[in-house]
Parts: sequence; C-alpha cells; structure tokens
Amino acid sequence: MEKPINPVGWFEIYVKDLKRAQKFYQDILKVKMSPLPIENNQLEMIAFPMDEDSKNISGALVYVKNHQVEGNGTIVYFTCKDCAEEESRVKKAGGEVVQPKMLIGEYGFVSLVKDTEGNMIGLHSQN
Repeated sequence: MEKPINPVGWFEIYVKDLKRAQKFYQDILKVKMSPLPIENNQLEMIAFPMDEDSKNISGALVYVKNHQVEGNGTIVYFTCKDCAEEESRVKKAGGEVVQPKMLIGEYGFVSLVKDTEGNMIGLHSQN
C-alpha cells in the first residue's frame, strides 16, 4: 500500500481588496505575508508563510482583475495553539465571528469567522 499523502497541497483565498485582506490575516494570525512574483498583469498573490520541511500546507490570497468574489465556497482551517486567541482578534481586524470556539469532540476545537472580504475561514486547535 502506498504511503498516504495529505490531500490538500495548496490553498487560495480569492479577495476583492488584496491589501485589506492581507492586513486582516496578518493581524489575526500574527504572521508576515509576502507578495508572490507572478508574471501576469491580471493576477496578484500574497503568500502565507511557508516552511518547506513542514507537513502542513501553505497558500495565498489572490486578486484577479475583473473576477467577482462570492466567498463561502470553501473553508480553509488555520492551525492555532488556541483558536480563541486568534478569534479574539477578528472583530478588531475588520472581520466577523460566525461561530465562537466550539468543541468538535476528540478533534479539538474550531471557530468559524469571516474575513474582510466575506470569506468564511476556520480556526482549529487542540486546546
């Protein structure tokens, strides 16, 4: 039997306002995001930090010229030490808490929040 792989290798969150969305994610997750060099004048991407040796994945915020962002099609869960901590920064960063921290049994806890662009994201922790 082949060794299983993590099914998600990359994620993209499509946004209406790239700078506003970048500030939101940097404020709540306390990370530094960086532009990805893309040779396409219709597309801009700001990447979440990435460790090449980690088992986790990374992704980017994406702005596509003339693309209508609808939000809520996919939920990306960000790993946290305690999701209540990141959740506590959401409102100040311009987002909305949809579901405060809740127990999901043996799998830990999650919070569901909306970013400044209306995208639903999840915050996940074991504590």
